[in-house]
Amino acid sequence: MDTVGTDRHAQHDARHDEQEDLLSELLKPLRLTKVFDSRWHVRAPWAIEGDAEHGCAVLHYVVEGDCWITADDETPLEVHTGDLVVFPTGAAHRLSDRPERQGVPLHAVLPERQPGTTGEIVIDGSGPESRLLCAGLHYDAGAATGLYTSLPWALVLDGAQVDREPLLRDTLRLLAAPDRPVGPCDRLVTLRAFEMALVLALRPLLRQLAVKPASLPLLRHPGISRAVVMMATRFAEPWTIDCLAREVGMSRSAFTAAFRDLVGESPARYLAARRMQEAVRLLTETSLPQSAVPARVGYQSAVGFHLAFRKWFGVTPGEYRAGGVRAA
Repeated sequence: MDTVGTDRHAQHDARHDEQEDLLSELLKPLRLTKVFDSRWHVRAPWAIEGDAEHGCAVLHYVVEGDCWITADDETPLEVHTGDLVVFPTGAAHRLSDRPERQGVPLHAVLPERQPGTTGEIVIDGSGPESRLLCAGLHYDAGAATGLYTSLPWALVLDGAQVDREPLLRDTLRLLAAPDRPVGPCDRLVTLRAFEMALVLALRPLLRQLAVKPASLPLLRHPGISRAVVMMATRFAEPWTIDCLAREVGMSRSAFTAAFRDLVGESPARYLAARRMQEAVRLLTETSLPQSAVPARVGYQSAVGFHLAFRKWFGVTPGEYRAGGVRAA
């Protein structure tokens, strides 16, 4: 029996399972709170500059034609019909018919971008035509962890990859349809449809990153990726830095330094963010008594939880729950 080969297969399977666990945590959707979308009908020459959007993922779906996406210090991206580009953290960028063309600010052509509404950009040039569906997907930035914000500035699924995800493809086509309903009752459906499109797009995109360690090195570090999964799924346990470091077989100093380097924040802040994210879910999506929330998210003291929550969100848990009820 080839025990060496068997051991290698077992190690490969275990590593694959760890990556799947980590990707599952990355794929947990940031609950969208609002969305503004627009349809672009543009003919060359054209170029539009979009500012950075804090707490907002940006999505561009090329319905027809071609365009370039450029950003400072980044390699220009050329996209074509059927391609989908996701900016997880709303990085500033320019869309244009040519990469070197200077553009006009987005607010000059879309001065009003109120969430829950739809806009349109029409530029009549003499060159080739392109049509795009663009959307700003707002989420609660306070619930976003360093794991999410460490994603690359832009992620691209080409048309063939989109076609291999039928639910994503059909959702995008529905959202891009010119006769899509836009009444008051349709806005919530639109919001959740864009949320679904974001999650469906991230699934294959993150699997691509798993084989590109330079894009997201965390996926190739067994100790830190395991710690992230433990904190993300077992956040109610009384973790300490020393305990986490022992669990993954690292010294405290090496663990803390590697975690900050790969995740973008300290282990303590990542754990606090995950606990706050779960606290928000319990307060807004369940009828669990407020007094039961602290223990469910890893706090031994109700006072400690109250102070931490207020520091994180600027309001008390009770105020947050009341605001969530009013919004609903």
